[in-house]
Amino acid sequence: MKSITKRYIVPIAFLLAVTVQVNAQSRSTTIKKDNRKTTTTITKTRTVTTPSRSTKGRIASNRVTYKTPKKKVISVRNVPNRTVVRHNGQNYYYSNNKYYTQSRGRYIVIAPKVGFRINVLPANYRTVRFNNHNYYNVNGIFYNQVDNEYEVIEPEIGTIVYELPDDYEKVVLDGETYYEYANVLYEKIQYDGTRAYEVVGIIDMN
Repeated sequence: MKSITKRYIVPIAFLLAVTVQVNAQSRSTTIKKDNRKTTTTITKTRTVTTPSRSTKGRIASNRVTYKTPKKKVISVRNVPNRTVVRHNGQNYYYSNNKYYTQSRGRYIVIAPKVGFRINVLPANYRTVRFNNHNYYNVNGIFYNQVDNEYEVIEPEIGTIVYELPDDYEKVVLDGETYYEYANVLYEKIQYDGTRAYEVVGIIDMN
């Protein structure tokens, strides 16, 4: 009887031991697989806007240095098809999106004063939307519609345009180079992957 018992018990014990070892190896393998570190890289594409270095606001003219030592003064003897612009009791003149003052029989090109008004915008104006409001830009001069007229305004800080007039000037302020036109100070930036110019200040000529 003891012989028979040994004959059956020993193989069964061996099988049980093998089964336990296999199961243990299986669990160990599963655990290693579950603990295996997987790195997934997700690539997202987004548009990066380069912010301006700083907002300058209103700037005294004596803080600004023009890279061209002497600003060019343009004067002509006559202005064809000119329109009289009356402002603060003084006559100025407008023609082809340029403004003039008269001195000693000549007409001198000037930056328009805030408040100048014209009846019709030139055909090459561009609409600039900022802060949920439409403005009109004509070669660097900004207008706002007031009733049936268009009034020269100072653009809001942060307004972005994609080109400047040909006769802009480079200036230095606080050691940095900016662009000036009609007393408006611009900084060159990248906006939506495109070169643009952001209004960062207004030069106070008073």
